[in-house]
Amino acid sequence: MTVMKVNKVKSFKITLFLGAVMFSLITNNALAYGTSQATSLPSDKTQLPIDATRVYIDKKDPYLMIKDVAGKTFKRFANEQQAIQADPNVIKNIVREELMPYINYKYSAFKVIGKHLKNTTDQERKDFVPVFREYLVTSYAQVFTLYDNQSVEFAPTRDFADKRIVAVNTRIIMSGRDDIDVSFKVRRNRKTNDWKAFDMVAEGVSLLDSKQAELGGIIRQKGLPYVTELLKKKSERNIVFKD
Repeated sequence: MTVMKVNKVKSFKITLFLGAVMFSLITNNALAYGTSQATSLPSDKTQLPIDATRVYIDKKDPYLMIKDVAGKTFKRFANEQQAIQADPNVIKNIVREELMPYINYKYSAFKVIGKHLKNTTDQERKDFVPVFREYLVTSYAQVFTLYDNQSVEFAPTRDFADKRIVAVNTRIIMSGRDDIDVSFKVRRNRKTNDWKAFDMVAEGVSLLDSKQAELGGIIRQKGLPYVTELLKKKSERNIVFKD
């Protein structure tokens, strides 16, 4: 396969980017930049039943949070393969339970509305946020079907003591192609000091910016309630494995 240039990577649909990133993050071959030491995941021998184990995720450290959520999600995904093959919609439950607690979907939803926020009512926004959350659940769940055992390198932790927003940089290792640089943007809650992810930037392409561009014109022309119903229909789609 010929080496893919950066400009061609940028032209990928954002869904394909998300698929590569999410599945790279949940692989058990995660590495640290500049080292060959793999991030350790719980051993199969010590793994408890899914509903009997609760892995603590440190929300106070954005770098550790991204790594730990990745390993925890992958373990859950691997352990429930039989159920997933019988009903792919099981992946939605995994996403809701393992990923969404660490995603600031309300902040993301408001960012997508963007400059049209002032033209919406409080009730319209309240209706939009949970629907946008479920839309993200379905989007993430669908890309989990694209798992291809990619690995990812995590950049070293940087000082974040005085930061409100930080970028957790990673690099997707693509066999036979150029690697893909991906940055997860995470934001600190001023009251709790907890960090949550709200955007992903792959080779300079922001997921939020892409969604804002995709939906902004529709919000302007037809209003937020129309977009809410549109995303609601998309979020209700079944998860399918594609060839």
